[in-house]
Amino acid sequence: MNFNHFDESGHAIMVDVSAKQPTMRTAIAAADVRLSPQLLAAIKTGGVAKGDVLGVARLAGIMAAKRTSELIPLSHPLAIHNVSVDFDLNEPMGLITVRCTVRAFERTGVEMEAMTGASIAALTIYDMCKGSDKSITIGEIRLLFKEGGKSGVYQRGTGSTA
Repeated sequence: MNFNHFDESGHAIMVDVSAKQPTMRTAIAAADVRLSPQLLAAIKTGGVAKGDVLGVARLAGIMAAKRTSELIPLSHPLAIHNVSVDFDLNEPMGLITVRCTVRAFERTGVEMEAMTGASIAALTIYDMCKGSDKSITIGEIRLLFKEGGKSGVYQRGTGSTA
């Protein structure tokens, strides 16, 4: 396996993408937040003491995606054109699935931006609700979809990049 974030001597480097042609890039990532069904019901009705949990988490996810290059050492600063953060709520299971979508016309992919956005939105849900339930867990942060660039389209569950 070839790791392109290391030089011949094994030193970490930023990959040089200057010769690549910009293309439209899209990535969708998700993170799961597990909490009690009662707390999820309170989030839905605005009954959490700290306020609009999902509204604040949405803003945190957007802000985080835009600052990914400051958080992940070898990622490139990108001119992001769109970030959205959405939530799928499953009240009986006590599950919030955070989905972050990022789009940019760039020389490198936006997977890290999408995964950072989903992660920070999930952490924000925890932060805003920890006073009510310290047993909240965040699990399975994953890439769901990516397209753009020479590696083509990746769709989780299909087992291939086309």
